Formats: sequence, structure tokens, C-alpha cells
Amino acid sequence: MSQPARTISRSGYAIARLPAAEVERLAKNLTPEQYRVTQKSGTEAAFCGNLLDNKKDGFYACVVCGLPLFASEHKFNSGTGWPSFFMPFDKDHVAYVKDESHGMERIEIECARCAAHLGHVFEDGPRPTGLRYCLNSAALIFIEKGQPIPIASQPLPLKTAYFAGGCFWGIEHRFQECPGVAGVESGYMNGSTDAPTYEDVCGHGTGHAEAVKVLYDPAKVTYRQLLDGFFRMHDPTQLDRQGPDVGDQYRSAVFTTDAEQQREAEAFKLSLQSSPKYVGRKIVTVIEPAKRFWSAEAYHQDYVERTGRACHSVNPWPEVFGQDKAPAKAH
Repeated sequence: MSQPARTISRSGYAIARLPAAEVERLAKNLTPEQYRVTQKSGTEAAFCGNLLDNKKDGFYACVVCGLPLFASEHKFNSGTGWPSFFMPFDKDHVAYVKDESHGMERIEIECARCAAHLGHVFEDGPRPTGLRYCLNSAALIFIEKGQPIPIASQPLPLKTAYFAGGCFWGIEHRFQECPGVAGVESGYMNGSTDAPTYEDVCGHGTGHAEAVKVLYDPAKVTYRQLLDGFFRMHDPTQLDRQGPDVGDQYRSAVFTTDAEQQREAEAFKLSLQSSPKYVGRKIVTVIEPAKRFWSAEAYHQDYVERTGRACHSVNPWPEVFGQDKAPAKAH
């Protein structure tokens, strides 16, 4: 299943591709060597980069746009003469391009935000990934742990919201399609025990709901729009079930993080209940303060995205944002 590009990474950074004019403006601040490497796909001489032997704690960001690219804990000595890492800071921060120059086929790596050339990735790295991201020092700036982080290297000021509406696979997938949503995680909420497993929740002895944790950029999507989408993507009149999924873990619920969310959710539900759509049909959605969110097992995460299997929910975002304003997926 192909997925359109994200504009916000899973770790909450803006990664929409910068316009060429903006990249050109930023590139004017580079040294001749930095410009040659990042803008002309150059390669610095082996064992000459100033970050090769750097062992300090911190992270390595793009020298052009400041996006964090690699972390010190993933750096290793490959003996090749270039800074090497076995995984990126966030997989959404690095783009891959087939490179057939020099009579060989390699995979070039670029900054996902500004397309600056960084180096190449090879399949001869250490565990657990088996990959070696071979970088040019000239493409990076190092920001030591404890030092001020430049604005360009900071994550977006994201907010959190929690929803439950039947099987979390479908709800997670639909929120992943929402413009302005940075990340969605499936889990269990508002039960009576700690660290519940899927089997515990299905046993109906813990009181947890299958829920999703939504990280979103309030500058791109409002909490009210998230509420609107949530009530459209499932049937809020079904008590302790959603279609064929039956049980208290499948209840419809909005778990609020503060008084403002509580007021907004209650007002939205009241307005919806008085609309013609719900005449004679009671909305049973519970609205209550969020307790601790427990992340579900790994095989539940990104289930629809990984498997391509459909779930009960419908895509609400064209109606929420307007048919001509909502991309199919732009998180």
C-alpha cells in the first residue's frame, strides 16, 4: 500500500519539502565545501571530516535546514573514514534516491526536508539494523546534549488527544490520514489495572478501552476538527460495540487531557445530538478525563498501513476539511 509523503515526522518535526527558493536562500550561508557536498552531491575526502571522531553526546542535524538526522547513540566506528550510523534519528527525516553514478548502483541519502545530499547507505552495518549510513561531515552540524537547540532543529509544539471507537486498527489508520496529525499510537485506556495486555483487555476484567493516542499540530488541525472526524469515522450510537466487534473495550469514548478539551468535547457532542442526523438515536460516547495510556503490543501498531487490510471506519477528512482542501494523507 503506497503512502503519500508526510509533512510532520513521527517524532513531531516539520518535514514538508522546502521550496527551491528557500533552499537556495539557506545554501548561501554554507561554506564552499558544505555547498559542494550538499548541493552538488560531492564527497569529502576519507578521514578528513571534522565529525569523524566526535564521541560527544548529542545529535547531528542537516547543515542546510537544521533537521535532526542522526543521534550519537547510533554512531559507530566503521573504519571507512566517514561518520557512520546504523539508523537515523527518525526514519521520516531521511530520503532515499537511487544513485547510478560512477558505474555502480548505490542508494543515496538526502535530508527529507531540503533534499541536501548527505551520503549513502550500505547493507554492511552492525546489528540491529545491519545498515551503515555513511555521512559527509560537511553535510552535518553537531548539537551537543545540554546546549541550546536552534529553532530549526526543534520539534513542532504538538498537542495530544485520545479517542476510542471500536477496534483501534481502523481508528488509528483514519487519524493517520488526517492533515496536521504527526503520529498515532494504538493502546489501552481508562481501565482499572496497570500494564494491560491485549488478552487482559479482551477478557473484560480490566475495563480498558481500545484507544488511540493522537499527536497533532494545532496550527494545522484544531481539536474540534479532530472531534468532527472522530464522530464521522464510527457510529457513536452503538453501546459497547462497533459493528461485529462487541465488548466494553470497543466502547465509544473521548478521553480529555484538560478542562478545555472536556468542555469542547461535551459541547460538540451536545450539538451533534441535537442535529437532524441523530433524531431518535442516542449518542452513547463517553467523555471523561484521560487516565494513563498504555501502548498496545507492536503487532497492533500501524496495522492497516502494514497489512493493507480495511477496517470498520470511513475516511472523514474530505468532509471535515472540504473536498477541495483535504489531501488523501498529509500527516
